[in-house]
Amino acid sequence: MALPFIYMISYLEGKILLKKDKFVILETGGVGYKVFLSAQSLLKIADNGQNVKLFCYQNVKEEALDLYGFFTYDELEFFETLMDIRGVGPKSALDIAALGSLEKIKDRILAQDEKVFAGIPGIGAKKASTIILELTGKIKLLSGQKKSAQDPAEDALVQLGFTKQQARDALAKTPKGTSVEDRVKMALQGLGKGS
Repeated sequence: MALPFIYMISYLEGKILLKKDKFVILETGGVGYKVFLSAQSLLKIADNGQNVKLFCYQNVKEEALDLYGFFTYDELEFFETLMDIRGVGPKSALDIAALGSLEKIKDRILAQDEKVFAGIPGIGAKKASTIILELTGKIKLLSGQKKSAQDPAEDALVQLGFTKQQARDALAKTPKGTSVEDRVKMALQGLGKGS
């Protein structure tokens, strides 16, 4: 049996009618939409009656149409990247998104940190390894499409003989807002401990 024509919902703006453990009911234009959110996103919603804007992913299945919501387009893009990986469904992808900020998750994946998925139902060591392998290439591709200024501290560490990945990992542990010189010093201390 063919599915009827479906309008894909990509964005919603409206008032929260109801907030539950895994989803909200969002009223927009007199219609209530059930939108699944990550635990982290749900924490940002104070209570019922709050106005929110959400980028949406509409998962079309034979038995249901599920909506997954995100506060930024970058989060939606990361979720879609996760969905492209065989064996990762929308609920697992949402759980992964709930582990921390988008940038934090990306950094841990690029650092090959398999513990990033610890505690997520259905993702053991073998599956974590597969996800990290597939995501590493995709994240690098996404990052390459976004033109960003080169980090002078990273350049300095590379010139000292470290790989770009070693430099990034070490600099990720330094506090933001610190001078380039101090970041390099702190990174070198960290790299010295690791050698």
